[in-house]
Amino acid sequence: MKRTYRSKTAFVLAWVWVAFVAFNVYDLITRYSGKPSLVALAVLGALTALVYAVALRPATVLTEEALVGRNPFRTTYLPWASVEDVTVSHSVNVHYGDERVLRLWTPMSSARERAKAQRRGAPAPQRGRFRTEPTLSKGEQAAVEAFAGKTHADYVGEQIRERAESARRRQEEAAPVRVTWSYDAIAVLVVAVALVVAAIVV
Repeated sequence: MKRTYRSKTAFVLAWVWVAFVAFNVYDLITRYSGKPSLVALAVLGALTALVYAVALRPATVLTEEALVGRNPFRTTYLPWASVEDVTVSHSVNVHYGDERVLRLWTPMSSARERAKAQRRGAPAPQRGRFRTEPTLSKGEQAAVEAFAGKTHADYVGEQIRERAESARRRQEEAAPVRVTWSYDAIAVLVVAVALVVAAIVV
């Protein structure tokens, strides 16, 4: 089963930015005023290229065959049998052949999120003689226990580790790791650079 993980907050804010840029580009084109409009377009283009590279594009994709790490300008296809270890700090780090490490851009865990997860994992203080806590169903209780003390990055790291261990149990052969450039992000960057050059030259 294919699963895609990314920063939901960054993804939503990026699309809000894209909508803002689309409105402003339309306004600048309909009310074109020469160099000032070109400069404004160049600024919007440069910021949009940055937003696309760091907020819209990054994703961690778990497919049946491999882990796909989409970072700003590169995509890494890492077959499950090639995964040797997974560690989680502020990011998910996937270790594979020759002591190489794939650092996934998303999801990441901040110090604040980790502290919140640790508080969530701690037992609730009991006050007074009578307890008024709601009774959880078995499914809800299992979910609470599964996420106790864990961030989203920890959860994704566990998913990667489980799929890699499953591939090893099936004795799958380690296929070659492929790293490709992100031509879409490069194209967006080239357009932004072209707008900046045009704003300077014209």
